[in-house]
Amino acid sequence: MRGPLGAVIGRYASSDGTTHLGGIIKHNRKCRDIAVLIIFIAFWIAMIVNTSFAFSRGNPLRLTYGLDYKGNVCGQKHAAQDLRELELKYWLNPNQVYQSGLKDSQFKLANARSICLLDCPIPSEDSLTWVCDYPEGDIHVSLNDWIDMNYDYFEFLTPEMRNSSLQLQGPCYPVIFPSVNVYWSCQFIARASNVSLKHWQQMGGVNIKEDIVIDKSIHEYINSQSAVLKRYVADIGKSWPVLIVCGGILPLFLSVIWLLMIRHFVSAMPCVTVVLFNLLMVSVTMFFYLKVGWIGNDAISPIIGEHDPYIHVYVREMTHLRVVTVLMSFIMLVAFLTSIAIVQRILMATSVLKVAAKMIGEVQALIIFPIIPYGILAVFYIFWISAALHLFSSGQVVQNNCNSNCCTYYLIEKKVICDRCCGYSIHYTPHIGAAILFHLFGCYWATQFFIACLSTVIAGSVASYYWAHGEASPEIPFISVLSSMKRLMFYSLGSVALGSLTVSFVESIRFLLESIRRKLKVSSHVPDSWIGKAAYQSSQCFQRCIGWTIKSVNRNAYIMIAVTGKSFFNASAVATELIMNNILRIGRVNVIGDVILFLGKLCVSLSSAVFAFLMLDTHKYRSAHDKISSPLLPVVVCWALGYVVATLFFAVVEMSIDTIILSFCQDSEEHGTAQYASPLLIETLGDQNEMQRLAQAPQ
Repeated sequence: MRGPLGAVIGRYASSDGTTHLGGIIKHNRKCRDIAVLIIFIAFWIAMIVNTSFAFSRGNPLRLTYGLDYKGNVCGQKHAAQDLRELELKYWLNPNQVYQSGLKDSQFKLANARSICLLDCPIPSEDSLTWVCDYPEGDIHVSLNDWIDMNYDYFEFLTPEMRNSSLQLQGPCYPVIFPSVNVYWSCQFIARASNVSLKHWQQMGGVNIKEDIVIDKSIHEYINSQSAVLKRYVADIGKSWPVLIVCGGILPLFLSVIWLLMIRHFVSAMPCVTVVLFNLLMVSVTMFFYLKVGWIGNDAISPIIGEHDPYIHVYVREMTHLRVVTVLMSFIMLVAFLTSIAIVQRILMATSVLKVAAKMIGEVQALIIFPIIPYGILAVFYIFWISAALHLFSSGQVVQNNCNSNCCTYYLIEKKVICDRCCGYSIHYTPHIGAAILFHLFGCYWATQFFIACLSTVIAGSVASYYWAHGEASPEIPFISVLSSMKRLMFYSLGSVALGSLTVSFVESIRFLLESIRRKLKVSSHVPDSWIGKAAYQSSQCFQRCIGWTIKSVNRNAYIMIAVTGKSFFNASAVATELIMNNILRIGRVNVIGDVILFLGKLCVSLSSAVFAFLMLDTHKYRSAHDKISSPLLPVVVCWALGYVVATLFFAVVEMSIDTIILSFCQDSEEHGTAQYASPLLIETLGDQNEMQRLAQAPQ
């Protein structure tokens, strides 16, 4: 049996007979869940080690640019040659590209000879142009001069070198096919220049294959799953100003405005929130329609720089955008219809929001306090994203193991060598994959931990406000927040770490099960019978219900941790018992309040997404060096960051409502009637007996 909480949070009698405010909430506590706190500290040490590994081994340039035949990253200034301006990967030998695209060929495109260029070569209209290997050996041309010469030093070659070049063995290679810059790789267009081909044949060059295969080979390389994933991750690094503005500053500003509006215009907020939510849903969906080209002519293009408007290259990013656009259309329709269906019930949230607004007016420090965890999380996310970019690019550049036989002229050795055909690629070991998963899990756990700390501090402060009702205490405005934070730091960090770990673990299991489900769906292992399909869908619903229940229990457990100082599981048991005993009384009000707060968070996060679209639509991110492959991931990340920031600030209202309701229930259980509740709260929770008692009380 649990003891009365009124003595814990409210007043207690001291040895001298006087009554003090806050009593045992400050004293007679001890550290809880110490083992989990030790695990949490070890987790942070492991995160630091993991991050150090990422920064020491990673190179974010690898996510965007390819490797040349020497294993250098294009665009890197610390390579054997200074390649800082040479960002485009170009395959020199068209026959090697053709051979790599044949169905039964053992030759891979990764082993085709490639170099880094400033721009993609195009055939001349009246002569044959050449692209020559990096100048070295007897070719006394500087790298800058080589660039100024459009990579062509054919006139300086010896007869032996010229003969080798006519055999497509280098060091110079003819430009027969036009090419365009597709995500910093020169995509061949299978449309040979007749003029260049004629000059090549007149010079006695070997036969050059002309087929769509030469286009297909490079296109498959650009569209591979690993290349697409790298581009998505690189987009995050390129759009960091967008993340700071739309994922950090803007949601902070909007969240504070929302809290102030709750404080001063509480009656209008449910209507404003519902209308704004639907407008933002429509806006975000329309932006997706624009980017896939279903409205207007603003579709994303993988081609960088000026090009023939009749050249079109299709990439996976467009497919992903179309899928998300269809999904957003469905969500928008469901959201609109649901808003119409529940609009009257949502308007009932005004009463419960009034209670929270009154409390915020009394404890004004709560509006400012979320800035502390916001600042900590902001610094954490900056380092985490930077470490993620290095971690995803921390593979080792190794030479391929190939059995290909190709001959190439080497300027240093001054001869043709036929046993160095193997190119270079980035090799990712299994432990890098494990490090990435750990890094992702660490981000989620850290986020949940800071949200839990914020919730616990707010709950402790609001509980002091409730149980001190009717007394003018100088502690309430500011000191209660500091006292609650002190209790958290000294006694309850382990319990908060355990609660956040529980949510993170359950969500991780759900993510793994969802990944398995999608793989089974792709491989057509979905049950055929209606019973199997029903069980299949029911399991998904069950998983979501478990996740929602865990989060709900955690939130109420944080309240009881702040109030009683109990361990996480004991606090969860107390909170669950209180809720079950009063489910009919508080269920309706609490659910409606949660719905309107959830819509408010979505309004902030969707606003972040809209502004992210607008910023990414500027010239900086549509062309040249900072061009992103797709706005999808930066917009989703801005939305997620906006939601996290909104959660931090909306926790003031959310936890205030939950804490007051739980305190009300405990007050009613201890005294038969809620002696500490305000008339507004009693009216909101519909306690008629209490209203009659207040009406009959002497004035």
